[in-house]
Amino acid sequence: MHSTTSDPPGTADALPSTVEQALKIAVVGGFGVGKTTLVRSVSEIRPLNTEESMTQAGQGIDDVNGVEEKRSTTVAFDFGRITLDATSVLYLFGAPGQQRFWFLWDRLFSGALGAVVLVDTRRLADSFYAIDRLEAQGIPFVVAHNDFGEADHDLEQVRAALDLDPAVPLLRCDARDRASAKKVLIALVEHVRTLVMGRTR
Repeated sequence: MHSTTSDPPGTADALPSTVEQALKIAVVGGFGVGKTTLVRSVSEIRPLNTEESMTQAGQGIDDVNGVEEKRSTTVAFDFGRITLDATSVLYLFGAPGQQRFWFLWDRLFSGALGAVVLVDTRRLADSFYAIDRLEAQGIPFVVAHNDFGEADHDLEQVRAALDLDPAVPLLRCDARDRASAKKVLIALVEHVRTLVMGRTR
């Protein structure tokens, strides 16, 4: 993470001139699952987000069952950045979770190294579309069960409910916690590396 004390005013978020490679990761999942929170918690720059207050106009369009306390929603994309080393950065793109925005997802997946699918066990069915699209496009992904403090669910039960391939990593996370969110991204990068190594043998 770059120190703001050593950078000239207004340059703390600037892309280092040494960067030669940018890798794209998509963060997808159902409505209110914590995608914006995850991007915010790990981004080294002030993340760009397009959250707007929820209004009565969305009633009957957006399903808020299980997330009734939600007061804002992403209407385009969230964007964050993580520097891996002097020459490489990760760009994080958090997708809107409402069904009316799913048409944007295929474009978001284009050129992605991989994806994180965040799931909420209160609304597991919301994750099916993301998993189906990623599998259809052959994009590597991991699934992260975001801990909302509800009754604990065994991960193998979650895997079975999602009908998830045994090779797809499934882990718990707390999207609010930087260290926990970073573990999810590390798991994704390791999963991609394993797949690539398997193809080159």
